[in-house]
Amino acid sequence: MATSPARVLEPVGELKFGQVGIANLRLKRLDGPGLQRELADKVRHAPQLFDRAPVVLDLSHLGALPDAGTVQSLLEHIRQAGLIPVGLAYGTSENEQLARSLGLPLFAKFRAAYERAGGEPMVATPPPPSREPAPVPPAAAAPPAAAPAPSAATLHLDQPVRSGQQVYARGGDLVLNKLVANGAEVIADGSIHVYGPLRGRALAGAMGDEKARIYCREFHAELVSIAGHYRVFEAIPDDLRGHPVQVGLDGDKLVIARL
Repeated sequence: MATSPARVLEPVGELKFGQVGIANLRLKRLDGPGLQRELADKVRHAPQLFDRAPVVLDLSHLGALPDAGTVQSLLEHIRQAGLIPVGLAYGTSENEQLARSLGLPLFAKFRAAYERAGGEPMVATPPPPSREPAPVPPAAAAPPAAAPAPSAATLHLDQPVRSGQQVYARGGDLVLNKLVANGAEVIADGSIHVYGPLRGRALAGAMGDEKARIYCREFHAELVSIAGHYRVFEAIPDDLRGHPVQVGLDGDKLVIARL
């Protein structure tokens, strides 16, 4: 049967680039079995977040770029842990050649998000003081009135969470009184309350609690997630940037609203 001209001209598929939540795995040393154990532990304790999560492997913190066979072995350890490696983070021309030899793409967006144009890690440098909003006196600060009382298993932390650090409140809520820096990650099986600026990643309901919420006084997050539903920010919307917000789920939709 002949095909109509209109049918021939219609595209089979439509390909667009959108905002996706792909985890960045920055490798600090070559230890495939150790990496597999660490990742498998994350998957076991927070399957809603990490099971079959797409991962971009960042090799920029290693002293020397591994050969293709070594990287292939690392990728297999990541798969065995339950995550899915989908590419390499952007780096040098050698890194690009390595990615080509492995048949993987490079993800330049990760460099844009975490590093300065010259290659210096952005997370290692605190933001200029002039760009910081003036500190809010405790007496004048608006309390997150919508936040429920934390549970008995709540983990309280009075220190800032620095870049590269991870804090996990297993079985309860997480209350943070100071900054969560760029590149830091805070996780809780319950809700997360941040009374300082939230600049890193916050993942609540890690074991699948869809009623968990994230409350924060100053919103600058890189990523927020409730029970595996996440949103990544390359640019914070103007109506949310620096404001107190709460994050919750409405069905399958992640809702972020100002307090």
